[in-house]
Amino acid sequence: MAKILVIGDSCRDVFIYGKCIRMCPDAPVPVFVPTNKRSNGGMASNVAANLKKLGVECDLICNDEKVEKTRYIDEKTNHMFLRVDSNEEDIQRIKILNKELIKKYDLIVISDYDKGFLTVEDVDFICSQHEHVFIDTKKILGDWYKKAKFVKINEKEYNRTKLTVTTNDNLIVTLGDNGCMYRGEIFPVDKVEVKDMSGAGDTFLAGLVCEYLNTGDISKAIIFANECATKVVQRRGVNVV
Repeated sequence: MAKILVIGDSCRDVFIYGKCIRMCPDAPVPVFVPTNKRSNGGMASNVAANLKKLGVECDLICNDEKVEKTRYIDEKTNHMFLRVDSNEEDIQRIKILNKELIKKYDLIVISDYDKGFLTVEDVDFICSQHEHVFIDTKKILGDWYKKAKFVKINEKEYNRTKLTVTTNDNLIVTLGDNGCMYRGEIFPVDKVEVKDMSGAGDTFLAGLVCEYLNTGDISKAIIFANECATKVVQRRGVNVV
């Protein structure tokens, strides 16, 4: 069985559901009463959790989960009133990164939310040491992206960085409810009722890696990744497939 290493920024995703019972007398804001709370690992931790749920053996190297993303959500409408991100400044750069470590694995997955755990130099080093690197990044793409096997970014990230892109051969661009694009081909998704997009990109990345390991066919992998992401957006919060 192939062994995977996931590297990247991690957080704790917290969802606090409740109801608004009245307007605050001191300010024009609603009074929120919590009724339910759930939390789970997010970002790189969520990628690893999805891979394991899909039956892929993987290890995870990330910052600890002091970083929290807390969302306050109306339990009836699923409308988010507020998101509070804490402790992002505490993320320290990866300390253990060498050729011997990277070579131990059959495939490397980089889940880079650009919070400071991985620098451009770190990503470039990983790509230069391994021929099978899958990247999901918030960084502006530089020449290093050409060394990766595949790079997954969303449409907004692609539009922001496309002036630095000289080839699309290894780029997979997710397009929300329009599916995703690879080498000019659109891979559509089924239209479903979307309850929460949180973590859908992480699930897509995990599905992509899993099916590519199984088939070696990136088109089949994209179709499967779309299916995985479509499942999780129909549920509240960050979910594994």
